[in-house]
Amino acid sequence: MKVSIQSVKELRDRTSAGVLDCNQALLEVGGDIEKAVVFLRQRGLATAEKRKTAVATEGLIEAYVHHTSRIGALVELNCETDFVAHTDEFKELARNLAMQVAATSPQFIIEEEMPPDAGMDPQTVCLLSQPFVREPSRTVNEILTETIAKVGENIVVRRFARFELGVDH
Repeated sequence: MKVSIQSVKELRDRTSAGVLDCNQALLEVGGDIEKAVVFLRQRGLATAEKRKTAVATEGLIEAYVHHTSRIGALVELNCETDFVAHTDEFKELARNLAMQVAATSPQFIIEEEMPPDAGMDPQTVCLLSQPFVREPSRTVNEILTETIAKVGENIVVRRFARFELGVDH
């Protein structure tokens, strides 16, 4: 089966996956773009799972200040190598996470950090469980996993802080 260039381009535009990965995914699923999107996401999950135990000590700290200058956030995002820390994908993820923290005011990174009897909704208070502010149909964890698949390294949100003028947390 031959895959059209238009199909590869459309899949690439939707997933940001490489040309060869898009072509292979389309071949695997018989040319169906929707199935290819699912195929690539599953492959990304597998890649992320493999990288999960890799030590992530490089990275960057991203700051975001809302246009009103009344809310700001800092996020420490780690990866395995300095090279990946300087990629556009990594920088964009860090920026988006800082905006997420400023917009949603999470208290924890993951559900496991919550006290057992807290009675709080993880989708509200845990950063990685929250709906992503730029694409609410997906969680922050799904966006993180997708970036791990793109860059081929483990990525860890180490810590974050949110500041709001006149409010003590």
